[in-house]
Amino acid sequence: MSDIAAVEQLVKKHNALRQEIKKVIVGQDDVVEQVLLSIFSGGHALLIGVPGLAKTLLVHTVAEALGLKFKRIQFTPDLMPSDILGSEILDQNREFKFIKGPIFSNIILADEINRTPPKTQAALLEAMQERVVTVAGHRYELDSPYFVLATQNPIEQEGTYPLPEAQLDRFMFAINLEYPSFSEEVEVVKTTTGGETRSVNSLFSGDEIVQYQQLIRKIPVADNVIEYAVTLVGKTRPKSQAAPEIIKNYIDWGAGPRASQNLILAAKTHAALNGKFSPDIEDVQKAAIGILRHRLIKNYKAEAEGLTIEEIITSLY
Repeated sequence: MSDIAAVEQLVKKHNALRQEIKKVIVGQDDVVEQVLLSIFSGGHALLIGVPGLAKTLLVHTVAEALGLKFKRIQFTPDLMPSDILGSEILDQNREFKFIKGPIFSNIILADEINRTPPKTQAALLEAMQERVVTVAGHRYELDSPYFVLATQNPIEQEGTYPLPEAQLDRFMFAINLEYPSFSEEVEVVKTTTGGETRSVNSLFSGDEIVQYQQLIRKIPVADNVIEYAVTLVGKTRPKSQAAPEIIKNYIDWGAGPRASQNLILAAKTHAALNGKFSPDIEDVQKAAIGILRHRLIKNYKAEAEGLTIEEIITSLY
């Protein structure tokens, strides 16, 4: 199959995938789009939202529709790295045997990642970056494809361990979940309080997703689009000559080169899922907020004036 035919097939399967997810998930179209952008780009995502917004259901539904193995890890203050990675035990023949932890799956839901101490967070983040786990000097490769979708509760920050900026940078996307609209909430209540249970069909396989990820990476990008993405990221750095006044006044720290890489990769994915054979500046802008949201640090002045990160980012287009 030619690359052009493969992109056309991906568009059809992506549209069918969105319809399958809609059987269970009401609304949240932008959130679903960004989660799928992250998955087909091969990146990880951080979902930020208050309890009860169906974060777990969303991730489980996406995993089911993609035909991938799914595991959920509830992060708590007493969770140890071995609870995630696995550990060696002495079997009945008095030989050490490695018992795999829940991290060995295709999609991992790291629920409330900021509730566990830095040592356990670091164990997960290392696996995210390297796609391998090292236990007792032995390296174990993780399943492919492999995605971590972590959730973080923006309220109840007492007794939590916020992710450091360097670790936040490992996530390709930070996705905000908002409350549903009135009509969406009515639909949610109708569909979840009756006797009917909705299920989704698996439309992909793990191997197919890996092939589509490789296809997306092969998509060509014009130099002016790459330069636009790099310029956009450069504008977020307060000490840069290109930084506008809004950045110099309200941002303490901007995004690094990984943001530029992720912007182009997400733009390629956005273009492919929408049937385009090369991304343009609009594709970069569509991904920019999710890519940059967690990489910019506001100062006290921005907080005092109620300026949001999203407003600051869109002012740079």
